[in-house]
Amino acid sequence: MVYDRTCTGRSLLPGLTHSWMAGAFLYGALDRIDAWYGAASWSEALHFLSTFGAPKRIREIQFWGHGNWGNAKIDGEPLDTNSLQRGHAHHDSLHRLRDRFTEDALWWFRTCETFGTERGQAFARAFADFLNVRVAGHTYVIWCAQSGLHTLRPGQDPDWSPDEGRSEKRPDERARWSTFTAPNTVSFLTGSVPEGY
Repeated sequence: MVYDRTCTGRSLLPGLTHSWMAGAFLYGALDRIDAWYGAASWSEALHFLSTFGAPKRIREIQFWGHGNWGNAKIDGEPLDTNSLQRGHAHHDSLHRLRDRFTEDALWWFRTCETFGTERGQAFARAFADFLNVRVAGHTYVIWCAQSGLHTLRPGQDPDWSPDEGRSEKRPDERARWSTFTAPNTVSFLTGSVPEGY
């Protein structure tokens, strides 16, 4: 598991990094993850993921951080479809990482709205195809409730609506907050993607 270590809050107020660190310790104690790392950039995160424990194969990666339609961010830096292009700073690390996945591996973006709208669907498809791995992500803003969780395998097309999770009042600008009654909702304590998602 990798999380964004840069969202530390202001003054005495904690930031989301503290929640992600606490979640990492909890998931580690529950034996849901083997290792975790707080990264300050995607270059740092991808270097860790592509080298830690090598050559041992990777069955699952979870990224906990910020996101937006079609990307996941560390300190505002996006991982998106551009990251998959030859010559991009992330390309070579992602290419090396591809060779370490098991056949049934999963990359889960536990980030807000990364798989929402047409941009999110395009990112999900491109990322799954590039890494040749099943990917998971959300279409809503997530918190304790994490709604709109969907998975996509290489070569598949998204089967969820690009409008899922969009705000009704500002559909081109904002996503809705997760609720426990929204589609495909898990909680922050859910350790694995449910069957059928």
